[in-house]
Amino acid sequence: MSRVAIATCLGVDVDPDSPILLDALASAGVKAELAVWDDPSVMWNNFELVVIRSTWDYTARRNEFLAWARTVKHLVNPYGVVEYSSDKHYLVDLEAHGLKIIPSHFCDVGKKPRFFHGDFVVKPSVGAGSMDAVRYHADEHDSARAHVEALHAQGRDVLVQPYVDSVDSLGERALIFIDGAFSHAMTKSAMLNVTRLDRNKLFRLDQMAPADAEPDAIAVAESVLAAKGFSHLLYARVDLVRIDEHWAIMELELVEPSLFLTYDDGAATRLALAIAKRLH
Repeated sequence: MSRVAIATCLGVDVDPDSPILLDALASAGVKAELAVWDDPSVMWNNFELVVIRSTWDYTARRNEFLAWARTVKHLVNPYGVVEYSSDKHYLVDLEAHGLKIIPSHFCDVGKKPRFFHGDFVVKPSVGAGSMDAVRYHADEHDSARAHVEALHAQGRDVLVQPYVDSVDSLGERALIFIDGAFSHAMTKSAMLNVTRLDRNKLFRLDQMAPADAEPDAIAVAESVLAAKGFSHLLYARVDLVRIDEHWAIMELELVEPSLFLTYDDGAATRLALAIAKRLH
């Protein structure tokens, strides 16, 4: 039986998707186990395939994470995709391909920030979920500068974006693709209307709900993946928001996105069969 590693991070019950994915892989005839990505005792190249899933603690040490990923022979998604998608500077590249993104100002370490008129968001360019992201009002530039300086002091580049009001009513649309095909969608309600300390696991789960994806949102997500040759990947998640009646890219998640397998009856099976296919 083929051996597959599901790469995760240290912790208990890190990802609610893990148990049902492992069960689905077993049903597909694949022997799989969770393995912590920075555990030095793991012999990664003894696995026929290493699937990155919940490696959510890498954001403060991306270089270390990339060094690990570079050494894994049979990695999905592959190293080039991991390097590209793990830093939100990719938004500049997507815009250069003619794709609509949320207006974005990058403020790399050593640079001074530029803020948008009205409410805006400051977040690290390498980050997971809503952690270290803060919404500011138009009169809070001093607090925002202090936030930027704190992130810079940690060696982290910064992204500044206008706050998208449609998130408060419509939410973000997260479109999940498995093996290149649209699988299911989720609505992520506003995360930045409470303090960072209040965004616990339960709160984040409460903000998620299955969505009937709009056909035009699926078409936009497909165009994003096609533009960069990402339509063949094992998994992908494209997060979109509405701006002026059009969908805009918030994030292109190709490394370790939550796929919300527990919200869709067939998703874990689809992912397991796609993994099994890559073993043969």
